[in-house]
Amino acid sequence: MLALAATSVLCLLAYSRALTLPLISDDYLQIQLGRDYGPVASWHNLAADALHRCRATSIVITYWTERLFGVSPLVLNVSSLLIHILNTWLVLALGYWRVIGWRLSTVAACFFAIYQGHQEAVIWYAALPELLVFLFAVGSFLFWIAWMQASRAREIYYAGAVLCYVLALLSKESGVVVPPLLLLAVWVERWPWKEWLVRIVPFAALAVLNFAMIYLARSNHLHFNDGTFSIHGPFWIVVPVSVGRLLWVWGLFSLVALACWRERGWMRILWIAAVWMVVTLLPYSFLTYMPRVPSRHTYLASAGLALIVAAGILTFRERFKTRPWAMGVLTTILLAHQCLYIWIKKQGQFEVRAAPTERLLQVAANHHGPLYVECFPYDSSLARLAVKMYYGDQVSLIFDATEAKVSNVKKVNCCAAP
Repeated sequence: MLALAATSVLCLLAYSRALTLPLISDDYLQIQLGRDYGPVASWHNLAADALHRCRATSIVITYWTERLFGVSPLVLNVSSLLIHILNTWLVLALGYWRVIGWRLSTVAACFFAIYQGHQEAVIWYAALPELLVFLFAVGSFLFWIAWMQASRAREIYYAGAVLCYVLALLSKESGVVVPPLLLLAVWVERWPWKEWLVRIVPFAALAVLNFAMIYLARSNHLHFNDGTFSIHGPFWIVVPVSVGRLLWVWGLFSLVALACWRERGWMRILWIAAVWMVVTLLPYSFLTYMPRVPSRHTYLASAGLALIVAAGILTFRERFKTRPWAMGVLTTILLAHQCLYIWIKKQGQFEVRAAPTERLLQVAANHHGPLYVECFPYDSSLARLAVKMYYGDQVSLIFDATEAKVSNVKKVNCCAAP
């Protein structure tokens, strides 16, 4: 219980300031998707949508959150933070796997709680699918470990692994990483193939079915047609670059410490973490618009990083056990580096991203009728969604300068400070 409380406090320490942020443009699209597809009566339409059926869990959660609390930035931000806390507890629960153990998983969970590298997944509500795919993918992995280690109720644990895997696939396409992670556990434990081969078949079959459904619907799938994703993307560049950025700086510090002090006892953990990071980054690596995976997509992979950093911290603690002040200094530097980066740099960046929409909403609040919008940096449909959610049809937006001149309507410059 103490570890659960400590990791929760660390999550709050790192991310509580972000609870004050307003919604960002794509957050309104997430809310609208909840309205369109969230009700049970609309699930058949959701199933027919090639892109969003792979985000069904986030859409349903958003629908019920809005129904219960309305369009509240604070409530939506709190819901994301609560899921991050649950995910941090799952990193802690990795200690149930005898290979990892509770000491390592506790330190790993503490790092995962405050890690700034995946902050976008926690702070940006539209990135809710990343939190949920982690929740269900790691949940499936833990049920699989329980099935491997338990002597009783093994079939219940196995059923839990399959159910969580299905929910992971309904959270994000990257849920397909679960079968390779299960095989990683089998490989580490050196299980005879006769004991796991049949059990892995349902997971592999669901992965193939999921991929086939996505590929066959590629003509109607946004990511196959908007130029951001391609099965021919340079993943051989994106994966190593993304792993390198993930390791910087605390992962590198830990690897250097382990190498300098020749701590070979951690080699198995390092291999597990390395495979975990590569496997979980691979689905995101077929990008065409940048040479690295965006920060929100590193959320699942950062659990592997947390294991590496935890091994480095425990080694440091053992080496300096006669000088406890050294561990205090290291902890202080780590906390300050992660939290201050989120509180100052990232907080400011998210405020800038939200500012154009906030400026528009501020002007629309005191206006009736047409409103000419200048300098809105996002898609105009997102501006219309935001205004309609708060003010209904009392305000209409115009983006064409010629039409605005003829109509002689009020103008709002979204580049101006709110």
